[in-house]
Amino acid sequence: MLSPTPLSLFCALLLCLPLAVVFTVKNPTASTTTINIDSNENPPTIFVPITHSTKNNQEMELKQSTAAPPLPPPNDDEPLLRVASLVNPKPWPPTSPKKLAFMFLTTVPLPFAPLWELYLNQTSKTLFNIYIHADPTNRYNPPFAGVFAHRVIPSKPASRFTPTLVSAARRLLAHALLHDPSNAMFALLSPSCVPLHSFNFTYRTLISSKKSFIEILKNEGSAYGRWAARGEDAMLPEVRLEDFRIGSQFWVLTRKHARLVVRDRRLWSKFKLPCVRYDTCYPEENYFATLLSMRDPRRCVPATLTHVDWRGRFDGHPRTYEASEVGPELVLSLRKDRPRYGDDGRNGSDSSVTKRHDPFLFARKFSFDSIQPLMRIANDVLFKD
Repeated sequence: MLSPTPLSLFCALLLCLPLAVVFTVKNPTASTTTINIDSNENPPTIFVPITHSTKNNQEMELKQSTAAPPLPPPNDDEPLLRVASLVNPKPWPPTSPKKLAFMFLTTVPLPFAPLWELYLNQTSKTLFNIYIHADPTNRYNPPFAGVFAHRVIPSKPASRFTPTLVSAARRLLAHALLHDPSNAMFALLSPSCVPLHSFNFTYRTLISSKKSFIEILKNEGSAYGRWAARGEDAMLPEVRLEDFRIGSQFWVLTRKHARLVVRDRRLWSKFKLPCVRYDTCYPEENYFATLLSMRDPRRCVPATLTHVDWRGRFDGHPRTYEASEVGPELVLSLRKDRPRYGDDGRNGSDSSVTKRHDPFLFARKFSFDSIQPLMRIANDVLFKD
């Protein structure tokens, strides 16, 4: 019998290695880590979500080849995004209720927390999850409590005119994808957002949709200035001017599109570049709309479901509704309005959108002292469909 040569032993090792990888199953353990991010009184609690696994769902994850390892350290986004990009693009398991992921991007204590608490207490906690990105350079007093307690993800400073707001949203998506495989729709919200309908109405509207709701505007006059904000031709060759889109910062994405966002490296390599012109630098209003328009426009309803009033505004901030304006008439008028699909009503991405009658589910901006009049009409108006 011929003796094995070093070369033949090396080849045999290479052939066996994939089998070793296939049949190796890591047994994850459920854990929660809390980290105080500074020494201030009442610092925010950082919640690091780890995918919880039991023996049964370990077997399902193995069959789907989507089991995720524990989250990487919070100081490096790239490993987090890479791990999140490997999750199942469909909600799992199919027998479990699909969930809504409410993702709050904030730099202040949530001023409408009591209203959201009332809204979310209308239903079972098995139908939603909450995730908060809270800028760690700010203090949060009072701290997040109730349904918002321990829901803050590892966060970094975020501000306008920089890519940091996009990074924060991508971070939220990654944690929501990894935390719960049943998360089916992902809604990005601001601290000045309020719900316009009951939870049940919102849930039925979103879960029945197979498309994301994201404003994608094609023929905006400010497109060139925004495209060239990082320097002339800085976006080329990845993003041509004719592919560049504008849209609302706030959207609702399907699980498939949430994974698409965290997987993206090509377009992000351009949008993360620092701007040289800050008066036209709004990456959070351009990156998501451009990415989904280029990658999967047919599975997008090109409109936001968060109502905002830009009429007569030229300072980059929409109208703020004051406490004295809040009442049943305002809520009903916002409900009657319909999402914008571009200046021509079609936007060129999907001719069927002109036939849709999607309702606004959320609205902004409300002054923080509007909480009392909003609470007074919550049960009889806001949550009565």
